[in-house]
Amino acid sequence: MPYSPEHKVQTRARVVESARRLFNRHGFEQVTIDQVMASAGLTRGAFYHHFDSKDELYAAAVASFTSCNPFAVKTAQSAETIDDPNQMAQMLIDLYLSDEVLENIDMHCPLYALPSDVARAGLEPQQAYTDLIRGMRHIYRVALNGMRDADRRADAMVSLCVGGMVLARTTNDPELRTSLRASARHQALALLKTE
Repeated sequence: MPYSPEHKVQTRARVVESARRLFNRHGFEQVTIDQVMASAGLTRGAFYHHFDSKDELYAAAVASFTSCNPFAVKTAQSAETIDDPNQMAQMLIDLYLSDEVLENIDMHCPLYALPSDVARAGLEPQQAYTDLIRGMRHIYRVALNGMRDADRRADAMVSLCVGGMVLARTTNDPELRTSLRASARHQALALLKTE
């Protein structure tokens, strides 16, 4: 008896989630299809029912972050809808640079968890990565609407958030890790508030 279309969608989502977690922890090159499928509780043969290549899976894993990231989860669970773009941008900055997010490796954003992997990856992963950058930039850009240099500010805010996390993630000095993120947060919020 063939599986239902819903089963196929759920299975694919399970594979993507497994891949996203493993890629975050070990990087693209170090993770095998067999490892991804075993983590998802499936066989290697099932992989090819959902993906043509590891690059395609990688692109799907990067793209999946748009719906499973801490910011998306927090806004979806919020009792009230946040209509103020400035408040939304502040919340993204605060959460993105938080201890909570830094400490949860499985939820690390591909923008700071996988940049060197994506730079060497094919076009599909690079496009998914580019879409994440544009999504984050859009949130900041909307909050800056009306400012004459809104595009430059939004780009700087993305750079501060991602760069702050890249550096914090790579140091073993807890004080420096905290200081780097606090400085990035301060500057990003200053760009959001000043004309």
